[in-house]
Amino acid sequence: MSEPPELTPDGHHVVIDGRRWRATDPAIPEERRAELTRILMAWRREVRRTKGTEEESAARAGVQATKVALGERGTPWWEQTDEERVARWSAQVPAPSLER
Repeated sequence: MSEPPELTPDGHHVVIDGRRWRATDPAIPEERRAELTRILMAWRREVRRTKGTEEESAARAGVQATKVALGERGTPWWEQTDEERVARWSAQVPAPSLER
């Protein structure tokens, strides 16, 4: 397995190919983080599948909602209270429908 990406000294960002990206909230329980990551990957596959169609915007909205839950978008997780962080990652995040 590859090594985890480099973190900035404050732990707020990961550095990939010299570019900073907001890090996933480290306080998210491992089981929930794994679940959200599975949902995110499913939405990303859905974006590729629906590219150029009317369904693409819904797939992109799914990616956005999942990344917000992970703390990678929206209000930075380090600026939220503990209660706000728990509410963010605990919120219902729909997965794409498997029906086609």
